[in-house]
Amino acid sequence: MKNHLPNAITCLNLFAGCMALCSVFAGRLELAAYLVGLAALFDFADGLVARALHASSPIGKDLDSLADMVSFGVVPGAMLYHLLGQGANSLPDWLPYAGFILTVFSALRLAKFNNDTRQTTSFIGLPTPACTLVVASLPLILTYDTYHLSSIILNPWVLLGLTLLLSGLLVAELPLFALKFKNLSWQDNSLRFLFLILALILLLVLQAAAIPLIILLYVLLSLFRPSFG
Repeated sequence: MKNHLPNAITCLNLFAGCMALCSVFAGRLELAAYLVGLAALFDFADGLVARALHASSPIGKDLDSLADMVSFGVVPGAMLYHLLGQGANSLPDWLPYAGFILTVFSALRLAKFNNDTRQTTSFIGLPTPACTLVVASLPLILTYDTYHLSSIILNPWVLLGLTLLLSGLLVAELPLFALKFKNLSWQDNSLRFLFLILALILLLVLQAAAIPLIILLYVLLSLFRPSFG
C-alpha cells in the first residue's frame, strides 16, 4: 500500500488540475487559482511522502511530470489565454493564443527535468509549480485589487511580456534551491528557513499580490545561495 500512496497523491494533483482547467473554461479564474494552489499542495506532498516512505519509482517520476503538465502547463496557458482575451480588444486576434507559449515551455521544462541528473537535490530553471503560482495569482489580485493593479495586469503587452519572461525562466540554466528538508537544522537549511519566513511575512502583508514577489525572492535568494553556505 505504501508504494502506491505517493502516486495516489500525484493523481489528486492531476484531478485538481483538471478541475482548474474546467473552471478556466467556465470563466471562473478565481476558483481555478485556488484549485491550482490545491494541486501545488498535492505536488509538494507526493514527493514528501515518497521520500518518507522510501517509495520513489520511475513510474512515480513520470506520473508526476504528466500530472504537472496539466496542472502547471496547460492550466496557466489557458489562464493567460483568457486574460489576454480580456485585454486584447482591438489587438490582433492571435494574441490570446500567445499565452500557450508558456504551456510549450512547461513541457520542455518537465522533459528536461526528467532527463537531467543535475536536478536531484536542486533545480535548473524555474519549476513549473512556481511559474504557475505567478500566473494563478493574477485572477486573485484582480478580484481583491487593493493596490489598483487591474489596468496593469490586463494590459496585453504586460501579460505577453510576463509570458515570455516566465517561459525563459523555465528553461534557463539558472540553479535554484529546492524546498527539501533532510533535517530541521538551521545550519543545514538556513536559506530555506529564511525564504519561508520572508514569504510568510509577504503573504500576511500583501496577500495575493505577494505571490509574484515571493517567486522573485526565491530566484534572488537562489542567486545568492553561496552566501548561506
